Amino acid sequence: MINTESVVFIIYLIFMLGIGVYFFVKSKGAGEKDYFLGGRQMGAWVSALSAGASDMSAWVLMGLPASVYATGLGNAWVAIGLALGYAIAWLCEAGRLRRFTIVAGDSITVPQYLTNRFLSSSKALQVICAAIFLVAYTIYAASSMKACGTLFNTVIGIDPKVAMYIAAAIIVAYTFLGGFSAVCWTDFFQGMLMLAALLVAPIFALGVINAGGGAVDGFSNLPENYWNMFADWKQVVSGLAWGLGYFGMPHIIVRFMSLKSDKELKKSAKIGITWNVIIVAFSVASGCIGHLLLGEISDSSTVFIQMVRMIFPALISGILLSAILAASMSTADSQLLSSASAFASDVYKPIIRKGKASDREMLWAGRFVVLAISIVAVIIASNPNSGTIMGLVENAWGLFGAAFSPVILLSLFWRKLNFKGALAGIIAGAIVDALWLAFLSSTGIYEIIPGFIAGLLAAIIVTNATGGASKNVQELFDKAVNSKE
Repeated sequence: MINTESVVFIIYLIFMLGIGVYFFVKSKGAGEKDYFLGGRQMGAWVSALSAGASDMSAWVLMGLPASVYATGLGNAWVAIGLALGYAIAWLCEAGRLRRFTIVAGDSITVPQYLTNRFLSSSKALQVICAAIFLVAYTIYAASSMKACGTLFNTVIGIDPKVAMYIAAAIIVAYTFLGGFSAVCWTDFFQGMLMLAALLVAPIFALGVINAGGGAVDGFSNLPENYWNMFADWKQVVSGLAWGLGYFGMPHIIVRFMSLKSDKELKKSAKIGITWNVIIVAFSVASGCIGHLLLGEISDSSTVFIQMVRMIFPALISGILLSAILAASMSTADSQLLSSASAFASDVYKPIIRKGKASDREMLWAGRFVVLAISIVAVIIASNPNSGTIMGLVENAWGLFGAAFSPVILLSLFWRKLNFKGALAGIIAGAIVDALWLAFLSSTGIYEIIPGFIAGLLAAIIVTNATGGASKNVQELFDKAVNSKE
């Protein structure tokens, strides 16, 4: 069904494709560093909003508001944890990571950085990291595809599976064509749109409620302890633990690596932290206000969609609902590119092709991975038993945070850490996270907590048991710490 909202969606998707085509034409002849890291030439605004938009997938417009709508302010701890973790990552991790990756062989991926950081010739760490990337990013991308399916089905009435295929095709197209630069610039515009939508919708909805347009049924049907943030200590601890994921989330920290200078980084941190706090705060507000305005609805994941469509005329609602497309696409494209760069740079070139792959061959290997992951993600998303949008994000986020956050932090702040310790930390974190999810999720404790602790302890214990870092590795650490660029 073609209506005003669907026309707005089409225009928006064409605009995103246009950015991909532009950077494809502009970057002809560029190498893998340009395709996967933008040549380390990203400015403050683009890097900040790209990092934020690649982080805040459709769960911030559908998943988090849905959980707050359904159970109350106890889920606001997720937003608080994310805001704190994001701020700490920008202020304490970003500058060091950028300098360390430059000193460590001008690394362009997280696995490549960790291998170069310890001056290792072993490819074990790169292969294991790439495997975790492929699994976690496929699950993560599936959540974005599912969100697109729900959006198009609710607004336009088309089959959710068809909507997923369309969204996947658009995302693959501009990622395939333009690489990191296209992804960052599309994320920049999408980040602005997400901010506008989350600012406008709850404020106008609150105005409608105050004018007598809702809240009567909303107040009478609220669950017990809806407004109590401290009703369940497990919610508090698990919510705050979401912040641990930022220190090892590859598609976010790669933005730290891409900045062109430390000066731009400081500016970017201010922009990024401010954007993040506003986004998560108004996401929580959307869930609460949506419940007051709408009362009981059959599908809580559509609370933001229904709130916008109830308040605004079709043209405005089409623009605001495009923010869900923006959120879905801005995360999926970053995840696809991170997976592609990990496979091409860390598996295909050094292991499959034994270092003989040309830049052109590397680009096509990465593009093949983008296509393959997209197909699998759509298959997962179209399965009715795949879980909720929030659930898929939670699982992928936990795996990344448990596997990489402890090791990344130790690599930047602990001089003694060695290759074996890093390898042990990544493996232990990933395994404990997966086992906790499979067998102990009923405890109500988010799996990232035991996973992070296991990864941290494993890295420290194995490092100390194997004699710590060599003199050369410690000298590289000192050089990175003292580097001004």
